[in-house]
Amino acid sequence: MKVSFYVLTENKAQDFLGFICQLAQTALNKSSQSLLILIEKDDALLSTLDQALWSQDDTSFIPHQRLLDSNPESADIDGVHTDINNQLLAPVLLASYMPADFKGIVLNTTIRPVNDFINATSNTLPTRILELIKPDAVSTEAGRAKYKHYQQLGYELTHFKV
Repeated sequence: MKVSFYVLTENKAQDFLGFICQLAQTALNKSSQSLLILIEKDDALLSTLDQALWSQDDTSFIPHQRLLDSNPESADIDGVHTDINNQLLAPVLLASYMPADFKGIVLNTTIRPVNDFINATSNTLPTRILELIKPDAVSTEAGRAKYKHYQQLGYELTHFKV
């Protein structure tokens, strides 16, 4: 599995939501897979990101859906992510957990490695992980720990300073 670390400069960290939106749009443009944006359980951040994705660009928005239930039963039918009622979900999902059967790209904004979320969910196997590292001590230390964790698992690691 490929894991890309995005080490944010102070300027990018100040526009954290803008960078998440930009990275989400890039991921959508380069892949037909769903994108899950993992967020700590923080309703204010989730609401703010929800609004930012609706207004990312003056002429467009990033189609997304908030997953509110912490234990949804969902299915992946023919590569199209659907909920228990077989309704299509948006290409970008916002959640503080990994939905069952998710197979796509994960943009992780939490301080925990994605494997912590995978272990709590059945049949989940991301195809790629995007890690965001802010320029503060807590995020930097968590980023180092995640890097070591993924390295021990044999994942292909890259990093970018942005």
